[in-house]
Amino acid sequence: MSKLLVIAFSFGYLALLFGVAYAAERRSEARKSLVSNPYVYALSMAVYCTAWTYYGSVGRAAHHGLEFVSIYLGPTLLAPAWWLVLRKIIRVCRQQRLTSIADFISARYGKSASLGALVTVVCVLGIVPYIALQIKAIAMSFVTMTGSGAGGEGPAAATALYTTGALAVFTIFFGVRSVEATERHEGIVLAVALESVLKLVAFLVVGLFVTFGLFGGFKDLFDQAAAVPALRQLFTLQGAGVTGGGWLTLLVLSMSAVLLLPRQFQVSVVENVDEDHLRKAMWLFPLYLIVINVFVLPIAFGGMLKLGGRGIDADTFVLALPLAAGHSWLALLTYLGGISAASSMIIVETIALSVMMSNHLLMPLLVRVPAARPALQTRWFAYLGRVALQSRRLAVLAVLLLAYGYYAEVGKQLPLVNTGLVSFAAVAQFVPAVLGGLYWKGGTRRGATMGLLAGFGIWFFTLVLPTMVGPGKLPPSILTVGVGGIAGLRPFALFGLEGLDYLSHGLFWSWFFNIGLYVGLSLAKPPTALELRQADVFVDVFQRRSLGEEVAGWQGRTPYPDVRALLLGFLGKKRTNQALRTFGSRFPDAMPQDNPSANAAPAHFASADPRLLTYAEKLLAGSLGPASARMLVASVAGAEQINYDNVVGMLRESQQLLEANRQLLKQSRQLQRLTDELRMAYDQLQALDQRKDEFLYTVTHELRTPLTSIRALAEILADNPDLEEPERQRFQLTISREAERLTRLISLVLDLEKFESGQATLERQPVPVPELLEEAVEVVGQLLRDKQINLRIDLPPHVPALPADRDRLMQVLVNLLSNAIKACRADGSGRIRLTVTCAAPPLRANAAAHSEVLTLVVSDNGKGIAVAEQEHIFEKFFQARNQTTRKPEGTGLGLAITKKIVDLHHGRLWVESQPDQGASFFIELPVVSTPELVS
Repeated sequence: MSKLLVIAFSFGYLALLFGVAYAAERRSEARKSLVSNPYVYALSMAVYCTAWTYYGSVGRAAHHGLEFVSIYLGPTLLAPAWWLVLRKIIRVCRQQRLTSIADFISARYGKSASLGALVTVVCVLGIVPYIALQIKAIAMSFVTMTGSGAGGEGPAAATALYTTGALAVFTIFFGVRSVEATERHEGIVLAVALESVLKLVAFLVVGLFVTFGLFGGFKDLFDQAAAVPALRQLFTLQGAGVTGGGWLTLLVLSMSAVLLLPRQFQVSVVENVDEDHLRKAMWLFPLYLIVINVFVLPIAFGGMLKLGGRGIDADTFVLALPLAAGHSWLALLTYLGGISAASSMIIVETIALSVMMSNHLLMPLLVRVPAARPALQTRWFAYLGRVALQSRRLAVLAVLLLAYGYYAEVGKQLPLVNTGLVSFAAVAQFVPAVLGGLYWKGGTRRGATMGLLAGFGIWFFTLVLPTMVGPGKLPPSILTVGVGGIAGLRPFALFGLEGLDYLSHGLFWSWFFNIGLYVGLSLAKPPTALELRQADVFVDVFQRRSLGEEVAGWQGRTPYPDVRALLLGFLGKKRTNQALRTFGSRFPDAMPQDNPSANAAPAHFASADPRLLTYAEKLLAGSLGPASARMLVASVAGAEQINYDNVVGMLRESQQLLEANRQLLKQSRQLQRLTDELRMAYDQLQALDQRKDEFLYTVTHELRTPLTSIRALAEILADNPDLEEPERQRFQLTISREAERLTRLISLVLDLEKFESGQATLERQPVPVPELLEEAVEVVGQLLRDKQINLRIDLPPHVPALPADRDRLMQVLVNLLSNAIKACRADGSGRIRLTVTCAAPPLRANAAAHSEVLTLVVSDNGKGIAVAEQEHIFEKFFQARNQTTRKPEGTGLGLAITKKIVDLHHGRLWVESQPDQGASFFIELPVVSTPELVS
């Protein structure tokens, strides 16, 4: 058949999918859903029947007879249990807003980010070969239709690549539209349901043609097959060489696959709109499997009888038989059915994998970046929502490119069914963690993680490694003598176990270590409080009726505005208000009142109810996954917050001081003979304790404010891509300023803690003063130009070098110059003067003996500082606590650190100022007048 005609029909079919999906999306927006019925739901579950079913089952039947039946018999036998198992999974995912198998396992075991990442990696590595199988089917069917030659060369590879690219565009356009992963993909679901109908009709038509067109019916066909000894032995399992163990293995693999394959989880759990739809799917889906497999054996035997001996791959009999009989249009219909089978799997699988890769590989890193590297906070948190959305789109492309690469390098040389079974065995590694998590409260994150790691490692060694030997990627000696010549490390005879087929062998050893480690490690160490709470949610999901039963994880006081701002950033104003109204209608006592009474606090002062925190966490889990959502809510709630080690150390020290105060008070009441000196010490200790409390409160408040603002504004930008450019630039500028403020505050707090604890050290070296001044002025140069401020430097011709820490001294100068710039007006009248003098030190009590003292003066003509405030401006957070005073804006730590640095240099710092007459900051530093230190 003409290549152009086949290509035209291929892309015409993809255009039809676009049209169907677009119509479904438009109807969904108009609240007239086309997919909210059990028949569409059951047909979408038929995505289980991929190109493997369409082509591979025929190839499998041609060589192994009835063995292929087990792949469909497993889901059929499991279907009656869906009301117990699948309905429970759907209920859990709906309550917890879980969107993938990685979400499910991660949330069950303490919302572990590392476990979610591990599940995602297993899925990607296990499913990429399966997607490659679909690409191979597309290439193979194109070659058969056009007679173009080898499936991986020339037009075949090009057509597979172009079709894959078109499917990537379709998937991104209709499957990755927003950050909200729980959003229904009605266009995708309807397109998949349509493809299920098309591939069923096409397969039945070609089956009827072979059975009643090429032969005289079932009896005639099977009689002719029975007359051929090679085919007659395929009529029984034993004759086809299928063992009982192999049959059982295929049943178990197919049962686990229909539940846990990412695409099956997507259509049967995430896209489910009504649990009652399961009642229809429990019989309609098995019926679909039975009907689509009725003609597998007739087509396989017909192909062997009509085309046997011609060197035609049995996987292509579905297409080759109509072509050989001269029925090109029937072959074209069959070809489109194969495209349907392959494309539906690729679309749904890549959607599921892209969400998992974003939520469990990228988002946990983005949420944690500011804790470890504050410098990266501005770059990433300002675009968090946008990065999440774009990462899913890129993940779609990455998965498809990986699959195409696997097909080109390895997969094109493997049978279709073999590749699919390897992927089935990969997802089977989730069975212990999933079923254990649903019915056993004792399972732990440690057991699930180590079991999955061991099972996945053995799966790779026993089932994936051998596939690399055929294409020449690995030497054949690995299969015969084992890795490193160790006979016990042969992939098909691991630890000396022989006599099993390769699938049974791989599944046995992978489950042996997977289940053993899961159960053993879970019993060895009891679950944590969070794991126990999640176990209750999952195991007793049908007994839980109220959100109030899940509040144990969030305690303490959390400002209600912070929680609302967090939701606004990710969900937008409309969805946030709707969600809060829904929550308020269910729990009116948990919402702050706008008009406070004697027993209620106003909304802007109220603390968020723990139930609201749980509710917010679930809402965010639908966008970011359970692990990332918990991190974000924790950062606002003050539980499991971003770990600032030094702040935590101060908190512990403060608690110790409080305990000491209580002990002192108890002793004073008992003895009643304390001296005046002891009372004075006690009063000082109380004052110190109060200052510590004030310091910790201010640090916490100052850290939370910019962090909440950054998150909220960043997600507003992500949720509103059509925002006008001026408004977008204003938000981005605000985010940048807040991030810089947060980074600066953290650095200042850490520096101050080092100074006060005595851990700070100076690296003294001769510092040329002119170079130091020039560099400091260059740092603040842009600020000077922005406010049109004139800076004058008065420097003597010969200034001795300072024995000082250059970086610390630079920090002092930049801070004083920055404060002076803030104090000046921005109308071009601002003046700053930097003066340096060197003279003999003044005579002061307890002054150290130095030959000379260098004095630096930073003066400005700004608004000045009141006399009453001059003795307090060097205190910690003085400006932050007194924002109504007329002083430069800031955190209130800069001058405190500046004074500490000057003190460490054995110098002196003071200020002279009058209101509206500017201010002058004086720094006296000792110098050593030796020839080698003179600049």
